[in-house]
Amino acid sequence: MLEYGTKIVAGVTPGRGGDEVCGVPVYDTIAEAKEHRTMDASIVFVPAPYALDAALEAVEAGLDPVVVITEGIPVRDTIELAARARRAGTTIVGPNTPGLIKPGESKLGIMPAQVFREGSVGIVSRSGTLFYEIAAHVTRVGLGQSMCVGLGGDPVVGLDFIDVLRWFEHDEETDSVALIGEIGGDAEERAAEFISEGGFTKPVAAYIAGRSAVPGKRMGHAGAIIQGSTGTAESKMKVLRNAGVAVGELPGDVARFLKGPLG
Repeated sequence: MLEYGTKIVAGVTPGRGGDEVCGVPVYDTIAEAKEHRTMDASIVFVPAPYALDAALEAVEAGLDPVVVITEGIPVRDTIELAARARRAGTTIVGPNTPGLIKPGESKLGIMPAQVFREGSVGIVSRSGTLFYEIAAHVTRVGLGQSMCVGLGGDPVVGLDFIDVLRWFEHDEETDSVALIGEIGGDAEERAAEFISEGGFTKPVAAYIAGRSAVPGKRMGHAGAIIQGSTGTAESKMKVLRNAGVAVGELPGDVARFLKGPLG
């Protein structure tokens, strides 16, 4: 993140106050860090059993957004975090997210920055690996990205597709959007309804991962579990197409759709 140009002004680890990592001072608490540094956002790399406390400390300190990279946080902890963040007006990105990146400016996450270039396509994704792959396709066709957001692959996350689509709708740098979904849950179906109702009016191309998944079996992300007939790749692709979204059969189709008449 430092190499990309992100202004990391402090690290916080209890018991490590007074240390320095890569030239960045470390403090025991965020409150202590705020006495010495000016800060806006937080990114959390904390083992799952302790991640709730770390994220709540950031929320209570008024940092926004709070990006939670950690995977495997207990669902109950995430529900509590989301509820308390909502009351505080704080945006939670994740958990189990690769983070977010504004190409050419800064990144708050763990994505490989070399595949991103400044451009006009907004990307919002539940998948990490496909996030990078489709970003690389978008870069390769010459479009580049305006802002890229990883929602996270857990059953409960802070931001969802609709939150990010609302933001992209009003972002002057974003001309079109790549939406990357996966099996499990109903986030893509709700996004399709939002688009159908006119909540988002710019061109959208999508890819849904997990068509070969076995119902009831976890495939990668904890959120990627099919229950009964809901949450399947086929159902998600159908509702998105009915909403006017171009849905690719392969990841590379997304960039091709956006580069063509759709974009």
